[in-house]
Amino acid sequence: MTRGLFISFEGIDGAGKSTHIDRVAQLFREAGRGVVLTREPGGTPLSEKLRELVLHEPMDALTEALLMFAARREHLVLVIEPALARGEVVLCDRFTDATFAYQGGGRGFDWQVLAHLERMVQALPGGALRQPELTVWFDLDPHIAARRLASARVPDKFESQPANFFAAVRAGYAKRQAEMPERFRRIDAAQNRDAVGVDVGRVVTDWLKQAAP
Repeated sequence: MTRGLFISFEGIDGAGKSTHIDRVAQLFREAGRGVVLTREPGGTPLSEKLRELVLHEPMDALTEALLMFAARREHLVLVIEPALARGEVVLCDRFTDATFAYQGGGRGFDWQVLAHLERMVQALPGGALRQPELTVWFDLDPHIAARRLASARVPDKFESQPANFFAAVRAGYAKRQAEMPERFRRIDAAQNRDAVGVDVGRVVTDWLKQAAP
């Protein structure tokens, strides 16, 4: 059976990543692969309820981090791991890198505590951690992101943060990339939509050639 693939899409609010996930899904479907489109926080009924709490309710930083990882655990057990076992392609709009970027970078929460929670929640038999095989990072200047969000829907509590918060989030993503460079691919999200789409398609296609057994 064709092995499952796990790809995540990351970036600050306003980077436009969600626009391109459907295009990647279509690439895989055209190749005859089953695709699961999902998101974090969310992806299961319970995780979606936790998402609403995290996005809209004020709370302590540790509480926020614990809820993110609780939602992630449900997501892994009920959606991601079964799909990978079936040999499907999982395309996830954000995963653990976002927790390190937003809670670790933006909130300034302890990086090592997040790493401990990551090991607890994402452990696989044998001691490895479940991580995306490829992470496409839509990197964008926070001031550009803010201009894009200004005309968007009513912002949640993260989207309404000032530019310096998003600068810290961006730095969190950069730190995470430096820790795990082998799976990160950076996209310049300041380009127009078509140019970003071309870059995303190229990154995924090139990675698949390298990852082919």
